[in-house]
Amino acid sequence: MHTAQPRPETAVVMQLEGLRRDYALPADFMDRFIRRLQGKGKPPPVRAVMGVDLEIFHGEVLAIVGESGCGKTTLGRLLTGIIPPTAGRVLHHGKDVSRLSGVERKQYELGVQMIFQDPFSSLNPRMRVRDIIGEAPLVHGLVSRAEVDDYVCDLLVKVGLDPDYRERYPHQFSGGQRQRIGVARALALKPEIIVCDEAVAALDVSIQAQVLNLFMDLRRDFDLTYVFISHNLGVVSHIADRVAIMYLGRIVELADAGTVFATAAHPYTQALLKELPVLSPGRRRFEPIVGELPSPADPPAGCAFHPRCPHAMARCRADRPVLRQIAPGHWSACHLNEGFKETA
Repeated sequence: MHTAQPRPETAVVMQLEGLRRDYALPADFMDRFIRRLQGKGKPPPVRAVMGVDLEIFHGEVLAIVGESGCGKTTLGRLLTGIIPPTAGRVLHHGKDVSRLSGVERKQYELGVQMIFQDPFSSLNPRMRVRDIIGEAPLVHGLVSRAEVDDYVCDLLVKVGLDPDYRERYPHQFSGGQRQRIGVARALALKPEIIVCDEAVAALDVSIQAQVLNLFMDLRRDFDLTYVFISHNLGVVSHIADRVAIMYLGRIVELADAGTVFATAAHPYTQALLKELPVLSPGRRRFEPIVGELPSPADPPAGCAFHPRCPHAMARCRADRPVLRQIAPGHWSACHLNEGFKETA
């Protein structure tokens, strides 16, 4: 398991405050007509992210983990500025991103880059690798036209690819190689933070290990901060310093990676850990999480996890637990954890 790196608590590079993102459900003429006949108004929005508060520290690997549909990809896109929040704020070095303009806005957009899940669909099939990597730094004035070819070659070497490949097209590469091209494209803008959205999910297990090792080498060489979005706690255990567990648009547990894997406090985190495969000579009974993730357009009252939680009680169905500190650096949103003494 990856060991958390020491970090000064003051080195906050990004901060999320009450971040929320809603999506309006599309409705054609017939849908609107039927709802009007039934005396109903507009359909409720999909609440993809609901009131997330989070700090990201310089140089760390923060993993955002949860099932498909929990809002983690939307959270990553909010961080990079690809989509704006419905409510709340994203702070970059203490400054509200929505209020940035001119040079500061450009610095933020260049400084927070994203690596996408599918390494094929995220690359333009009609562009050569040299243009995929070199176009953005050339447009933004990070390199001159005379320097761009050497710049691309240097980046390809850093991500483990032969510079002669720069004349090829994306379809001429394997999945792992295409993901390395995506990494080089992100690095080309000299970012401070890279958001990795399921960046190894589409790769074979052996290639996943290579790409994860590449991420850690680049973290050291370029002084990077990662936000690593994944549904796989097994992958996260090898790379993360801190882990935030997300469920139905909210963070339900947050702690150092070692704490999450050793003493998970939230029932949802415990259920995810039980699904991890382990090397053991004895027999082990597989226990999947009961039920399905509720619709973000119609979330349950109280604790969103209570319909699937084996420990749910009457209070869970009525009162939504808040994310509170139950031990130094360990946060959980569960009524069962309120017996822990809170720390300042």
